[in-house]
Amino acid sequence: MYIWELPDWPKFRWEDSRLIEPLGVAHRKEGWLLGSMARLGFDLKLTAEVEAVTEEALRSSEIEGEILNRESVRSSVARRLGVPDAALAPEDRKVEGIVAMTLDATKNQAEAVTRERLFGWHAALFPTGYSGLHRIKVGQWRDDAQGAMQVVSGRMGREKVHYQAPPADRVESEMAAFLDWFETPRGIDGILHAAVAHLWFVTIHPFEDGNGRIARALADMSLARSENSPQRFYSLASAIRRERPQYYATLERTQKGDLDITERLVWFVGCFSAAIDTAAEACQGVLAKADFWQRHSLTPFNERQRKVLNRLFDGFEGKLTAQKWRALTKTSLPTAQRDIKDLVDRKVLARNEGGSKNTSYRIVDLSIPNGKT
Repeated sequence: MYIWELPDWPKFRWEDSRLIEPLGVAHRKEGWLLGSMARLGFDLKLTAEVEAVTEEALRSSEIEGEILNRESVRSSVARRLGVPDAALAPEDRKVEGIVAMTLDATKNQAEAVTRERLFGWHAALFPTGYSGLHRIKVGQWRDDAQGAMQVVSGRMGREKVHYQAPPADRVESEMAAFLDWFETPRGIDGILHAAVAHLWFVTIHPFEDGNGRIARALADMSLARSENSPQRFYSLASAIRRERPQYYATLERTQKGDLDITERLVWFVGCFSAAIDTAAEACQGVLAKADFWQRHSLTPFNERQRKVLNRLFDGFEGKLTAQKWRALTKTSLPTAQRDIKDLVDRKVLARNEGGSKNTSYRIVDLSIPNGKT
């Protein structure tokens, strides 16, 4: 028996006592991140948003086994957010669809979710009308013409059924109840609202394909509403992708259990915290970069020095040496050494420990995340 077959469906319940502490931790992290991002100027916030939305679109598709080209996704996000210089890759119809849905869910988070809006999202995800090699019903609820909607794994002939969704003739009424709940304020915590919305939607499984991606977009919308912000600075899908086995395992246990969904909510809150942690780490680098250039706003740097210093903030792999400086700036080794000596003399860079053949440098009094300097 699945939870949608229970007489009290969909009256979910959970143990508040098990959620109070993880929710408190998650909200403190969320508040720190949003407060830190508020310190940044428009351009840096926009850059951070481009990266977060790119990650969300990429990883949400990857969870379903669909690998998209990062540059195509990033270019699509940049175009839609008004960063033309960052939009270098040609348009891809499949990429444009997932990006359009991802941004619509957050940028237009105040607009009501209706069946027509969901149909539009679904059509955007499948612009050719095909999912892989299979033609599917696009922009409309499933009809189960090929049999019951099941989630299966394993080789043909040895499939394992993980879940079976409600019959198609129930989808219209099930979705009407879901959308009424989603759009009616009920005083539920924003993170929990996102978790319940995701679970409820994938349990109904109203479309032939794309249910997971749409459910994650709805969760993002719920979070955007609770934060009262159309900007995304973290990627929930990235955290879910890293915990993909647990994502499916807790979902299956919940859908085959009773209506106590505490375990799933605890997992979701933890996943949300992990997404904030990842974003916070990136944010520290952005903040450090902003603070550095503010402190040195009147300091003269040549073009080569600015380029390498920015690379140190943006994720420089390994240690900075004169040879790497030469390669990055496409200059001679003596010029690279003079550039470095100038920055060391002005106490912008400092030598790391090591012999003369392995001399490397770091930015003075600055810790860049991941120890990449």
